[in-house]
Amino acid sequence: MKVLIINGSPRRNGNIATMLLAMQKEAEQKAHAVTFVHIADLNIRPCTGCMKCRAEGRCTLPEDDAQKTLRLLDKADALIIGAPCYWSNMPGQLKMLFDRIVYGLMKNNPHGFPYPLHKGKRSVIVTACTTPFPFNIFFNQSKGTVRAIKAILSYSGFKTIGIIQKAGTSKHPELTAKELSKCRKTGRRLFCT
Repeated sequence: MKVLIINGSPRRNGNIATMLLAMQKEAEQKAHAVTFVHIADLNIRPCTGCMKCRAEGRCTLPEDDAQKTLRLLDKADALIIGAPCYWSNMPGQLKMLFDRIVYGLMKNNPHGFPYPLHKGKRSVIVTACTTPFPFNIFFNQSKGTVRAIKAILSYSGFKTIGIIQKAGTSKHPELTAKELSKCRKTGRRLFCT
């Protein structure tokens, strides 16, 4: 199995990265090929909204890391994506990536209805926020981030088999053994074929 992990956090050693690394270790123990991408390392120009990619099947902007990441996603059997909560949503850099590769995630049929290009692939979503539990859910903080990412993945054909939400990071910044165990368990579920 080929696994793509995208760290949508600007922090290379934060909670999101730590949870993703725990899942990466699970994949590597099962001898899966893993590619780990840090969104903060990518050079991606913003989408101009020209919509030409829908008709042409490619982005008209010059080649950058958006197209390179899409090629990795095309080859992947599974996706693990982590993103901190920014205003009940994903960070802008991650959203910019999704905007730029929409043509490689879904197409429109002749009647204008979208159909997925990654049907049958599986995914896991990981998020963290400063809002304490259960208010992270009630006030749509980490829940909003999950909703936004899950919508994109769903329209693309991914089946989300696991969601991990770390709440209250301002008072409890460190991951607990139980939280890391949940990451490893979710990783094992993802890698079961």
